[in-house]
Amino acid sequence: MSDEEGAGPPLVVSETLERYLDEQGLGAGPLEISRLGEGHSNITFLVRRGDESFVLRRPPRPPYPPSAHDVMREARVLAALERTDVRTPRVLASSPSEELLGVPFYVMDYVEGHVVGDTVPAVLDDPAQRRRIALELVDALAELHAVDWATIGLDDFGRPSGYLERQVRRFGELWEKSATRELPRMGELTEWLRRYLPESPTATLVHGDYRLGNLVYAPAAPARVATVLDWEMAAIGDPLADVGYLAATYAQPGDPENPMGTLSRATAGGGFPSREELFARYEERSGRAVGDQRWYQVLALWKSAVFLEGSYRRLLSGTTDDPFFRTLDRGVPQLVDYAHEMTTR
Repeated sequence: MSDEEGAGPPLVVSETLERYLDEQGLGAGPLEISRLGEGHSNITFLVRRGDESFVLRRPPRPPYPPSAHDVMREARVLAALERTDVRTPRVLASSPSEELLGVPFYVMDYVEGHVVGDTVPAVLDDPAQRRRIALELVDALAELHAVDWATIGLDDFGRPSGYLERQVRRFGELWEKSATRELPRMGELTEWLRRYLPESPTATLVHGDYRLGNLVYAPAAPARVATVLDWEMAAIGDPLADVGYLAATYAQPGDPENPMGTLSRATAGGGFPSREELFARYEERSGRAVGDQRWYQVLALWKSAVFLEGSYRRLLSGTTDDPFFRTLDRGVPQLVDYAHEMTTR
């Protein structure tokens, strides 16, 4: 297969993958492989084989920070959630070895449907369905946070206490390794997050990257979340961090320009409920108060700035030529300024 991300070894070798799928009993015949979605972290491919379709997930090419892009951790969460009502794809096979593709990877079911990003699919594009898209987004999150993670094989998945402290510490350390320039407000944000660290509610399984673009909606109306994708950041921790991340990536009219706002630009259009309405829906469905969400939204924007600065470093080093990463020379400072302005409200 041709390379899709700059110079380097191919991301998928068709012959090797075909032999692996044969060994796993997944389909028969030659493969048709295409890039799926516009993810900028772990990479997703659609693999068609005869009448069957699968999805392959693998990390980007090294180098990347330790513990980042852990697809085996992602596969473990998905496998555990198969026994729950959480809407996830089924893991069909996984390979922790780097011998086949040069990195670990896993294969899962392909779930047909729509991903809502810049625009709303025509079949869901009316005020009632737009509202339902947003409410389904919240309902699927409440379902996730209701899971008894200790009984589905995730009892050793992480420490339930101290999640927020660890997030601030780890991402602060990651910024020191990822930074390509001086952004003084990043240090101010780090200190603000430490100073006003909230008391967490009872720990749940958290997604870590819960936003509209990581959900697949069923092909036909009414709007219904068919599956939730991209679980590499999953952990046991504070459920309100997921709520804050959802809110920070949910575009509304009047939001300042920033890279996270582009992830769900469609929600700035008519028919979509406000963030406050989403908070009320979450409280209703989860039975959990969201409190003052400002801290959690600042955390989400700050973490995103750290991640995206790491992506910008990769661009500058020549290990990727992703067009999105070229926007981060301005995008990361925009995120930092947006988060900083939020701390002054």
